[in-house]
Amino acid sequence: MAGSGVPPVVDHQTWQRELDALRAREKAATRELDAIAAQRRRLPMVAMDDYVLEGERGPVCLAEVFEGNSQLIVYHHMWSPGQQWQCAGCTGFASQFTRLEFLGAYDARFVIVTQGPIDEVIAYKRRVGNQMAWYSTANSSFGADVGAPPGGQFAVNVFLRQGNAVYRTWHTNRRGTEQLGHVFSLLDVLPYGRQEQWQDSPDGWPQSPTYSRWASSPELAQLYGASS
Repeated sequence: MAGSGVPPVVDHQTWQRELDALRAREKAATRELDAIAAQRRRLPMVAMDDYVLEGERGPVCLAEVFEGNSQLIVYHHMWSPGQQWQCAGCTGFASQFTRLEFLGAYDARFVIVTQGPIDEVIAYKRRVGNQMAWYSTANSSFGADVGAPPGGQFAVNVFLRQGNAVYRTWHTNRRGTEQLGHVFSLLDVLPYGRQEQWQDSPDGWPQSPTYSRWASSPELAQLYGASS
């Protein structure tokens, strides 16, 4: 790796002492994340209108998107109308989720909702090889009402269903969505991290402009798409 620095080489005792110091901070962060999750579970909720979305098999009301489960995670995928390739970040983020059956044991489902017309949405899903269920909110104010308007950023919303009544329980966007995936968690344990210029790294560490190492949507389609 030309031009990059490397960590200093030390004896095992020194390495263990430094690791133990870091471990104390890691454990404190874990406890704080547990406390945040506990606070999240105590959030109030707000009632949702009876929105109608477009699915692969036609219109569905919001309660039907749960498919009998009581909990629903929605990832709002950015969308540029009429474009062959959509946001590389959203495409890459969604490509992580290939085995979601375990959510059924928790009475939950995870879907993608986007502002694109349903025919474009399904064509894109197949082009990039995504396995999740996609829905369109092009003919509904649902996306705009939950922080994901046309032309807006990606976001995550969580909902709870009681009968036909649906309630919004949590929302995040931008870097708040990182906690749902494994990509950044894996990169952050590497010696060189994400290798982006904004990160606090020692002198000589490889760093590139933000997003420059991310795969493009066409590259993701080559890896995971129907023609791969």
